[in-house]
Amino acid sequence: MYKTDVLYVAYLRVSTQRQGYSGLGLEAQREIIQNYLRETKPIFEYVEVESGRKTDKGRPKLKEALSQCRTYGAKLIVAKLDRLARNVSFLSALLESDVEIVFCDFPQANKMVLHILASISQYEAELISTRTKQALAAKKARGCKLGNPEHLMDKHKEAIAKSNETNRKKAEDNPNNKRAVAMLRILAAQGKTLSEMTDTLNNEGFVTSQGHEFRVSQVYVLLKRYNIKY
Repeated sequence: MYKTDVLYVAYLRVSTQRQGYSGLGLEAQREIIQNYLRETKPIFEYVEVESGRKTDKGRPKLKEALSQCRTYGAKLIVAKLDRLARNVSFLSALLESDVEIVFCDFPQANKMVLHILASISQYEAELISTRTKQALAAKKARGCKLGNPEHLMDKHKEAIAKSNETNRKKAEDNPNNKRAVAMLRILAAQGKTLSEMTDTLNNEGFVTSQGHEFRVSQVYVLLKRYNIKY
């Protein structure tokens, strides 16, 4: 997995409108990729500011990254599957292309698994869009004024802050997270890397608040949330 003779081109993406919801900023993506590669460094890094639902026509940085992969015989590396695409047909075309793609959150996943995950991600995105449109239509039908430019951004930020605070309190009260955090403090003090801490939690039987194995991105969030230095 960590061969130094393998070349990588890193691709990072944030959404213009939804980047605040993901909790996975550019620095977090860089750290996840670097912890996956360990001593190896990407030969190029491309940052896209674009919605994940757009196709390749709206993804110029992705085109450049793929071009560099072909030029240098490198692999495209992405921190998380949904950082590349939520559109199934778009992802399918990429997976069938001549460029090998590595997803840090699913390094061993085959193409069939990635297709399934992309389908679920696309379905969730479409479901959110449909519900948002229905909610706006219902408000408009009740005579509510929509999209007041003077207050819309403030309300948007307030809603995000409340949601983050609610999620934080739920996470702090969850016994699974408490046990995992206690172990992370020990591992961080031992100088373990993000990937090593994730592997240790999973090997020792720790699970997330939802009862699943930990991913690197989830461990990163816990470390930041509890201000654990590593």
